[in-house]
Amino acid sequence: MASLLAGTRTLYDRFTSALTPLDGLPPLLLRLYLAPVMMQAGWMKLTNFESTAEWFGNPDWGLGLPAPYVMTALAAGAEFFGGIALVAGLATRLVAIPLAITMLVAMLTVHWDNGWHAISDSSSWLANERVLEAAPRKAKAIDLLKEHGNYGWLTERGPVTILNNGIEFAATYFIMLLSLLFTGGGRYFSIDYWIDRWYQRRMPA
Repeated sequence: MASLLAGTRTLYDRFTSALTPLDGLPPLLLRLYLAPVMMQAGWMKLTNFESTAEWFGNPDWGLGLPAPYVMTALAAGAEFFGGIALVAGLATRLVAIPLAITMLVAMLTVHWDNGWHAISDSSSWLANERVLEAAPRKAKAIDLLKEHGNYGWLTERGPVTILNNGIEFAATYFIMLLSLLFTGGGRYFSIDYWIDRWYQRRMPA
């Protein structure tokens, strides 16, 4: 039994050792997935700065956040320029912090009351009352479109759906950014890695 356990452990160690040269790939894929999402969100805020700040600050139809212009500038800058840094793998751990905070604020202020789902799916076990209420509305919308519209053309690129705007996407991005906070930009495929290599060579033994 002991020899079987030892042999299994040896095989497992060889397996994990074989993966080590490629351990930079997961951080690279996380960065390349997150970067365009963050850059797009930041660019939309920058190009619609005034209206975004009004939405951030208005307590009636907006978020009611303090210092809305400052908050808009911080969120837009973190997302757009942070996204650029993610592409390059530059200061990855530092960049992940404001981006993760931005996603956390988005979850708590924009999406939290809507539950988990980004898209209403009444068949899901995570469906809340809001999602379940969307089902008859969706059915009515489909009936109206079939009766008064070209339903085949309207649904040619996808079915009719109702946006729920829950925390699903923001929470997913937060978890991905949290992972990058601990792993950094990754081996070989980030500027951070090569800066660290250069620094290590410059350090005295």
